[in-house]
Amino acid sequence: MKIKFLLTFLIMFNLKNTLLANDTVNLYDFSFEDIDGNQVNLEKFSGKPILIVNTASRCGFTPQYEDLQNLFINYRKSDLTIIATTSNSFNQEYSDNEDIKKICLVNYGVGFVTSSPMNVKGSDAHPIFSWIDEEYNVSPKWNFYKYLFNRNGELVKSWSSMTKPDSSKITNQIDLLI
Repeated sequence: MKIKFLLTFLIMFNLKNTLLANDTVNLYDFSFEDIDGNQVNLEKFSGKPILIVNTASRCGFTPQYEDLQNLFINYRKSDLTIIATTSNSFNQEYSDNEDIKKICLVNYGVGFVTSSPMNVKGSDAHPIFSWIDEEYNVSPKWNFYKYLFNRNGELVKSWSSMTKPDSSKITNQIDLLI
């Protein structure tokens, strides 16, 4: 009887772990609102590498928008997707989408996907950033943190604000993915 119970327990335990492993969350399971108020479901980028950068319009690192745009231009014929997630988590972003669009479009001619403002840290962080923190123990310490995800929606590498988006540290990793 004890052996039967033990075998049943082991089979159920193994089945439960198999089901949990098959329900793995990845980046493509999330969505957000873009700068124009449209819902962006990351599932539409499934199978593509994605670079996410948390941005702000009134930050000392804001000129990195130009580097992000250069990266976008250099990789536009590849399947790399670049997403800027605007955020006021560090008190350096406008609250109005139109003000943010003026910075992104007028000053930097941004052509990549840009979000409406979202929180990137704390208990009210957007689910994408909560997941990155929980799954990979990585969270932005400031604006313009960069996160590169592979074709399976898994984080490959992240970089601080100090690393420019078009630096060889980042482009070398992108080249490995495309």
